[in-house]
Amino acid sequence: MTGPHMNAPHIPVLLDEVLAALAPAPGMVIADGTFGAGGYSRALMAAGARVHGFDRDPDAIAAGSALPEAAGPDAALILHHRRFSELAEALREAGVTSVDGVVLDIGVSSMQLDQAERGFAFSTDGPLDMRMGREGESAADFLNTADEADIADVLYRYGEERQSRRIARAVIAARPLSTTRQFAEVVRRALGWRPGAPKDPATRSFQAVRIHINGELDELAAALSAAEAVLAPGGRLAVVTFHSLEDRMVKQFLREASGMVPGGSRHLPEQAHKAAPVFGKPSSAIRPGEEELARNPRARSATLRWAIRSDAPARNPRDLAA
Repeated sequence: MTGPHMNAPHIPVLLDEVLAALAPAPGMVIADGTFGAGGYSRALMAAGARVHGFDRDPDAIAAGSALPEAAGPDAALILHHRRFSELAEALREAGVTSVDGVVLDIGVSSMQLDQAERGFAFSTDGPLDMRMGREGESAADFLNTADEADIADVLYRYGEERQSRRIARAVIAARPLSTTRQFAEVVRRALGWRPGAPKDPATRSFQAVRIHINGELDELAAALSAAEAVLAPGGRLAVVTFHSLEDRMVKQFLREASGMVPGGSRHLPEQAHKAAPVFGKPSSAIRPGEEELARNPRARSATLRWAIRSDAPARNPRDLAA
């Protein structure tokens, strides 16, 4: 595997478990909604599948351009520089009406974390960026222009940060911020953190700002709806998440889609005649074992959930947002 950043070590999380969930075989068509470094795609192609890889990050698409040369005679890779929320639309444009599997690995990739210039991590100093697609508002733009209430709301909602107002006040007082180290230090000072404490409190604030900048939860909701629409009967959906907000969304989506909870929203009564379940009973939460955690500590917060598509018609995306 060649290209920028492709020589860096990359270990796909829960790879064996994802492959068991998707059960790839020659002739199958599978959408890898989060191509990243291509770990899942390579394994799927090795099983003979034809893979459509999606990534909003132009670096990932550029680096993955060499991967099709490694595909076997019965496999192929088609790369799409698109958000995974656009999965159904992009597949239609490519002439694909349905797929046998969809895999989504939610969150920031190892490549992005390891590149200081992308601004996703505070382990090394870099520009306060955090944009997965390298376009639109950056983390610095948001933190330097948003009002205190908006910053506090983002930190609380997406980082589950109970001291969000204190941090927001500290951000306002410290502006302008331009680097990851500056932002991390503002958070640490606001919370009275000292080196050697069990967990760096800046982690929650970085997560929150990153999710906000990239619209990650809205993207996930749209991607789940798209997967429901494009999966053929018997097709499989596998989703790997890395924090509780994402996992709760996936768990709720699969429970509703499988008919395990009422289909009505909290504002509307359950319909007398519920639609047939669009997925079978979802798996329970699958987490990395001791052996994988020893190989790859970044897998420690990963959770896999998967389910098999029924032959019922897909629900209207507008109903899913109710």
